[in-house]
Amino acid sequence: MTRRAWTSHLAAVLGYVCVAVVYSWPLLPNITTHLTGDPGGDTGVYVWNQWVFQHGAVVEHRNPLTTEHIFSLTQRPVDLTQHNYTVFLDALAMPLIGALGPVATFNVVYLFVVVLTAWMTFVLARRVTGGATIEAWLAGAAFAWAPLLVARSTGHFSLVAAAPLAAFLWCLHRVERSESPKDAVMAGVAVAWAAFCDPYFAVYCVLIGTIYAGSRLVRVDWRPTWKHGVGTWMLDLAIVLAAALVIGLALGRGRRIELGGMSLSIRGLYTPIMLVTLLVTARVVVFLRPHLASVKLPNPRSLKAVVAGGLAGAVVLSPVLYGASIRVLEGSWVSPPIYWRSSPRGVDLLAFVTPNPQHPLMVWLFGNPQLTAPTVYVEYTASVSLVALAVVVLAVAKARLRAPGWVFLTATFAALALGPFVHVAGLNTYIPGPWALLRYVPVISMTRMPPRFAIVAALGLSVLFALALVELGRRFPHHRRTVLTVAAVLLAFELWPGPRPLYSASIASVYDIVRDDPRPVRVLELPFGVRDGVTSEGNFSARYQFHQTVHGKRLIGGYLSRVSSRRFREINRLPTLAGLIALSEGRTLTAEQDAALVAGAPHFVERSRLGWVVIHPSRTPPALREFALRAYALEEVAVGDDAVLYRPRLPAPPVNWTTNRRSPH
Repeated sequence: MTRRAWTSHLAAVLGYVCVAVVYSWPLLPNITTHLTGDPGGDTGVYVWNQWVFQHGAVVEHRNPLTTEHIFSLTQRPVDLTQHNYTVFLDALAMPLIGALGPVATFNVVYLFVVVLTAWMTFVLARRVTGGATIEAWLAGAAFAWAPLLVARSTGHFSLVAAAPLAAFLWCLHRVERSESPKDAVMAGVAVAWAAFCDPYFAVYCVLIGTIYAGSRLVRVDWRPTWKHGVGTWMLDLAIVLAAALVIGLALGRGRRIELGGMSLSIRGLYTPIMLVTLLVTARVVVFLRPHLASVKLPNPRSLKAVVAGGLAGAVVLSPVLYGASIRVLEGSWVSPPIYWRSSPRGVDLLAFVTPNPQHPLMVWLFGNPQLTAPTVYVEYTASVSLVALAVVVLAVAKARLRAPGWVFLTATFAALALGPFVHVAGLNTYIPGPWALLRYVPVISMTRMPPRFAIVAALGLSVLFALALVELGRRFPHHRRTVLTVAAVLLAFELWPGPRPLYSASIASVYDIVRDDPRPVRVLELPFGVRDGVTSEGNFSARYQFHQTVHGKRLIGGYLSRVSSRRFREINRLPTLAGLIALSEGRTLTAEQDAALVAGAPHFVERSRLGWVVIHPSRTPPALREFALRAYALEEVAVGDDAVLYRPRLPAPPVNWTTNRRSPH
């Protein structure tokens, strides 16, 4: 790389650092005390990820992909293979936590990965455009601070670390031209890097690679025709009849149809509209008349590159693959069922063209969605840069922009983000999208939440944005500087998220008392429970694991992205924990259950080495609080910030027990 190239990259990174500071303001002056997401939600777990990774690797000198700090009464260490563990971010944080603390470290890593995402997109766009620096820099900014990624920085921080997606596309662009095993190895490492940021990203890379390989090996010609035959007329008639059926059902005119002496009962619009969709799709295919022009077998050089890339990715991912294989063999691999109608929905079609919801003008007009509907905001925001979209449309119309590969990539992932059934303006149209079928494909089905496909669509649009700026500059060379200046100013104004809402990262002082306790004891926080991204028993809060970054003691409950059914069963087999789950859900115990649990309380305290109980009054049902006070003879020690710290007055845990001994309770 020449000195001039190094200078351009350094200038690009410094520019992105300035944008990161301004667009996250006022995070920098509050970097040690606040977070961009609620620590009581997913943000708290991402902070915990970094703490427990460092604690396992540095303090305990053990495999950081397992932990005993949660679910600590079960008989096996917790495998974190299926947890959204953000290993790459955790590794970045590991040398910083000791000096900066968990909160400041988390914020520094967050700002770093945002800049890294922008820079990697810059590198990709610069290569695709043939070295256009300014256009590529704007593309990096358009992606890294796209509203959909800013929304993810309020809870889904793994999705903010999207640099590997751009890196993989950069590698794929090189492999396309060189077919070199060296470039393929870099692509395989990029896939592994993507998995260490978010497992969804690795699947996206595999899907992108599959689409690319298919487009290179199979060529299809299209021969559109308006000619009608008997079969075509019959297909048109079937479409009209099916559409009439849908309209009749939508108007509520009959749910039962008599056909050939048979009575058909139709309860909803899913099946009729799917029928119309299939018929219309068939009609489009008849019109386009696709013809398989050629099928090219991969040459030995290409196969060698694919094998090299696959092996490289597998080697880097070997610790995770090993843990995953063990879970499969043990039968503890979590695979949530896929339901045709009730699986997670995608983003609204209009969400792609919704103005930046965090822009001060939008907040002033409609309120702040981050505060009013945080769950919907973080998961279903799909807003991309409207400036970038307008520039692409202008370039297509005025400069004859042609980039079919990037258009296809962007459109494909945008269509997948619509989910199994297309929603428009909040209305379920019942029209099945491509995800309705693709979600049943092995490996791809692991990406359970379709709205996240929009991230790849936003990346594709950013590259198209750079290409469009280059084409407009070529078409109007005397106005290139003006075009770039106007685009930059409009982009900066559009993407500005205004003063970012911040959340206090303060932790009640009662946990300092727990931290200073030298005994290897456990902590029970009430309400109690077990939670993952799909299932919840009891009422466990992710905030408990955020608290653990201060006190460091083992928790009896826990939260992970995926918790196996075996672990749920293990916890429910312990009568005390099953009773605490029931009371945490607001259920009541029978007199016999209550008496048995109270009688067994001394044994539970001793065998679990229970040193502290923390009750959160605003969330704890009165019956649960009364039971805990009575069963464990709790002595109040301290109060602060919706947390009351108690010490059990039953037989104290032995001080000389080692932290590695697992409870047989």
